[in-house]
Amino acid sequence: MNDQLRQLIAIGREHYQAREYEKAERCLSQVVEEHQGFADIFNMLGVIYHEQGRFKEAEESFEGALRINPNYTEAALNLSVTCNDLGKYDRARELYSQAIARTHEQPGSVDPFARGKLANMHADLGEVYASIGFYDESVREYKNALELCPSFVDLRTRLANVYRDKGDYDAAMAEFAQIKAASPDFLPARVSLGVTLYSLDRADEAKAEWRAVLDRAPDNRAAAAYLRMVERADGAPKPGSAISGRGDAVAAGDADGGKAD
Repeated sequence: MNDQLRQLIAIGREHYQAREYEKAERCLSQVVEEHQGFADIFNMLGVIYHEQGRFKEAEESFEGALRINPNYTEAALNLSVTCNDLGKYDRARELYSQAIARTHEQPGSVDPFARGKLANMHADLGEVYASIGFYDESVREYKNALELCPSFVDLRTRLANVYRDKGDYDAAMAEFAQIKAASPDFLPARVSLGVTLYSLDRADEAKAEWRAVLDRAPDNRAAAAYLRMVERADGAPKPGSAISGRGDAVAAGDADGGKAD
């Protein structure tokens, strides 16, 4: 590799990491014209094209990355997403299944970024299952996600909420206990724990959780709303029945400025 090509790659990477995609594309395209042996360059170009809505070019770039490195999990996942956008649903499912299979065959070889992406794809599917009341299937997907990324407390919180919604309070409390021990400052979990405690008629403990959240984040709207509701009237509906599904987790995420994950 000559010095000019090395410099183009370095500059292209810097622009890519800064999400300056037009500048990155100019550099990385020149690299591909001179040398077509870098799988990650093709993958970066694919991401750029996908962001720009140029799905066909993105597909070709991700395929180029996989021709160079068939075990490139990130590129396979990106290609799966792109095929889905192009309406090639069977191909998208096939690519995803292959990526999952490689992960289970060689779990130690998958880079952290790819692990996170796979975990979030499982979690997204788990959320869909939960939204239509398929709780067992949802639990399975969240467990698959956590097998890949056991430290993702946002996903563990969502699993705990599903357990609560399906009526398995022991399992929900076990997940919340694990989260609280590992990440006591992850406030969406503390809000959801309060909801679960209140659903179990443990109102004093629920209020203690919400007050603990407000001590750390006085502007947390979810904790404040639940606490006001419980303190205002003994006959107020429980949060678990007033807000369906995962609404409490969403509200908590909004209060913290965005999604929990």
